[in-house]
Formats: sequence, structure tokens, C-alpha cells
Amino acid sequence: MTAQDHDLGASGATGQGGTGESAPCPVSHDRSDDRASAPMVEGDDGMEDALALVGRRSPTSPGRQEPSAPGRDALRGRRRGMPWDEARAVASRAGRAGVLRTQRDPLAASLGRVLATPLTAFVDLPSFDTSAMDGWAVAGPGPWTVMSGDGGLLAGREEAGTLADGTAVRIATGARVPPGATAVIRSEHARTDSGHLHAQRRVLHGQDIRPRGQECRSGDRLLAEGTLVTPAVLGLAAAAGYDELLTVLRPTVEVLVLGDELLTEGLPHDGLIRDALGPMIAPWLRALGADVTGTRRVGDDADALQRAVTESAADLVITTGGTAAGPVDHVHPVLRKAGAELLVDGVAVRPGHPMLLARLAPGRHLVGLPGNPLAAVSGLLTLAEPLLRRRSGQATPAPYRASLRDEIHGHPQDTRLVPVVYRGDKVVPLHYRGPAMLRGIAAAHGLAVVPPGGGRPGDELEILDLTWPPSSEGCFT
Repeated sequence: MTAQDHDLGASGATGQGGTGESAPCPVSHDRSDDRASAPMVEGDDGMEDALALVGRRSPTSPGRQEPSAPGRDALRGRRRGMPWDEARAVASRAGRAGVLRTQRDPLAASLGRVLATPLTAFVDLPSFDTSAMDGWAVAGPGPWTVMSGDGGLLAGREEAGTLADGTAVRIATGARVPPGATAVIRSEHARTDSGHLHAQRRVLHGQDIRPRGQECRSGDRLLAEGTLVTPAVLGLAAAAGYDELLTVLRPTVEVLVLGDELLTEGLPHDGLIRDALGPMIAPWLRALGADVTGTRRVGDDADALQRAVTESAADLVITTGGTAAGPVDHVHPVLRKAGAELLVDGVAVRPGHPMLLARLAPGRHLVGLPGNPLAAVSGLLTLAEPLLRRRSGQATPAPYRASLRDEIHGHPQDTRLVPVVYRGDKVVPLHYRGPAMLRGIAAAHGLAVVPPGGGRPGDELEILDLTWPPSSEGCFT
């Protein structure tokens, strides 16, 4: 593979300097010349980059590029690949093909999968009237005569006898409220005197009593199929009477990290660079709903890659690098030799243009990611995420949009994915967003989908969520 295609240097700099509209501290950026914020461009398409950088601005639309001549458009059309939104739709359809595999397992084993059927309550919740507080169960108006007993009514005990009007009995949180009780008075809101209970605040009928069926009735639909099983879902299922859940099995994925130049530890030296994708891709895939069977490193050897791809038993194979047309970019030849069907061969998106999606066999696919780190993230979110969501039974989230605070320069023809952070009710583009950089995405809250021509302050852009809580990085302001 070429150095341009798989540059994972520790600094992230490959001669494609990161400039942008919102510079992180302590770097300052002079915006007096808009040319300083030219689009971040891929290093594997020199002609297209040159055309992008020399495009003239439209006098009626500052910061946007005029269309190029028809001849250049036709050439670009062959090079750009499939439109970004169309590529995501193709990946989603590929993941939807075939029957989802389901399995019934104990609650703990179902964590991280999605429900194959709706979660329906087996019992009323709560299944009887219960006390919401430690205190006194009372009947009728006070003051009340305190009923003697051995500590009062406790949770988990059988139902007590009817509470007579004008009487009170101690009760613990979660205990059955006795028949006849009209309210529960918290311990701190009452006092006793010579065998009588006196309320120190107004008592309302039914206060601090959780009535039977307050949360749900038996047979109520609690959660829809496709809901991710989180710890909270496990708790709800247990409360509703479940011992096991029927869930969709997570698709299996194997990651193949390609390249002779990659180090797995230590500092870069002698032309060798650290592998940034191996440590990143597998956890990201797990967060997307996959079971990663392993991460393997494969050198720049076509036969070794052929064996790794054809012998993998995973539902999805992910490769990093080798998707362009350099002397050691073997992914395309290997797919042709394996008889794979190319569903997406290049996407009109920056970074990440040379990504691909192929069908290896019914129900088995390969996503080829570019080797540059941010370009690989672009490929993950463009092709791998929609495919894995479908294969794992997850519902496709509705897209959402946010208002742009600062201008983002766009590619003349392609979609751009730009790391952003939220500042109030707006999003701000981050500075480090070159294809070989990870610094921006590490601090980002999401990726803005920037249409051809760019975005201006106030524009509403689609935002791709990341799969973990937002960073609290304070340097990007």
C-alpha cells in the first residue's frame, strides 16, 4: 500500500495541513484570506484536488464554488464514485438482506443486543399497592391510634389485615399497603404522643402510595422490537417478570489491518509508523453492535490477503488501506479473484473517497476502508454503520440537524464529513480534520454532513452522532 493511502504517523501530518474555521487554542488563524481555509483534500486524487483548489467563487454565494466546465464534470463523475447518501442506503439494504439470527438467553447474556420481539409486561407494575416511603399507613382523618405490633409492615411480607378507620401502623418502603389505608405519612412528617399519631403536615388522600398498575398493566407493551438492551432494559425486563429475552444475535466482524509499514508499539522510526486503526476499529465496531472476532495484521501481500478474506467466517470483513490503485493496493484484485460483487466502489465524500463495499457471499460482506485515520472513520460511518445496524436488528435513527455557527468550506462536488462540537444550540467545526488526522474526531461530538459548496453560518446541517459520550475537551471554542 502507498504511504499516501495509509499514513498513520504519530503527528497525523502528511503534508495536507489542517486549516479550518475554528482553530483550537493555542493556535491562532488569520481569516483575512479565505484561501487559507481551502478544503481538506485526499492525497490520492491529485487532479481532483487541483481542480477543487482553483475553482472560482460565485459572486452571489461567498465561500462556494462555481460549477466546472462540463468536460471536467464528466471526468470527475467517473472518479468521485457513488453519492454519499446513496452509498449509505446501499449499505443499509445490504445489511437488511437475509433473515436475522435470534436467540433466547438469560437476561445478563442479552446485554448489548436488540430485542427481537416487543417487551410486554407479564404482571402489573407494581403488582400490589405499595408504600413509597418509610412511615405510617393511616386510615381516615387523624389523629390516629397507633396499632401495636412487632416493627410494623415490612416489604416481602404477606398482606396484613384491614386497617380500621382512625388507626395507624408503621410501614416500610415497598411493603404492601393494608386494605383500608388512605395515605402514608412519612416518618419525618409525624409525631407520636401517648399512643397516638399526629400529622405535622396536611395529609392528602393516597399520598406516598404507589397504586397497583401505576407503571403498567399486565399485557402492556413496554418497549418495541429493535430496542437496544441496556442495563436499564434488563432491570425493566426483570421487574416485568422476564428470566430470558429473545434478542437478535450481533453480527460477527473480523478486522484486517493491511500494510508492511505499521508498528504495533513504540515510536515511529526508519520509515515505519504506528498503527492507529487497529486499536480504534474493533472497539468502534463493538459500539456499533458487532462482535469482533479478531484484529489481524496482513502485510502487503496479495496472496496473504486473499487467504485472509476467503477463509474468514465473519459476517463482515473490514479491511484498512489498500483500496486505491497503488502498486501494493491489493483489495480490488483480491475481490475480483474471489468473485465478489462490488456494491459500492468509491463514494463522493471527503475524506474517505476510495472506500468500498462488496458482497463476498450471501449474507457476507466486506467493507474496505481507506488507510488514513479520519478517512477510515468516514468509511465506518458511511458503509459499516448502516450495514451493521440492519444486521444487528437496530432501528435506523432518524437524522437530525443542527445550526452551523461558523462557515465550513466545501468540496465543489463531494460531500464532506467534518468533526464538530456543540456550543450552545449551534455546532462549531474543529480545526484538525485532514484525512490523516484523528485529533479532531477525538474531541468531536459528531460529524457534520457538509454538502458540496460548503455551509455558511446559520445553515442547518445533518449531524452524525458518535457512539460514545461527548468529549469535554475545553480547548476548542
